[in-house]
Amino acid sequence: MTAAPSPFCTPCEVLDTAALDLAQLAHACAQPTGWVVQRVHEEVLQIDAASGEDRGEWRFSSHTLLRARRIAHLETAFDADPQLAALAADLMEEVQTLRKLLHERGDGRR
Repeated sequence: MTAAPSPFCTPCEVLDTAALDLAQLAHACAQPTGWVVQRVHEEVLQIDAASGEDRGEWRFSSHTLLRARRIAHLETAFDADPQLAALAADLMEEVQTLRKLLHERGDGRR
């Protein structure tokens, strides 16, 4: 049996100018749109600042896509509460940032 690809290790390109709507984000995370709406209301996921208040006007960055996929995976794989999954995603993002900073300073050890 082969395991599903993990969103933690999947290399991808984050495009700052790309924006997904609600349906596109939900589809990319293999979740219903209600899942995304609930995570936005719980402040686990953020809509772009330029988005309107109507759900049809919501736009999500590619960074939010990566975060949403991580959270969806954590919730599914570990039956994690959305807030706990968001905290774990925050910590993963922080570790990634710190590793990048170390690498830029010339200490490329892992």
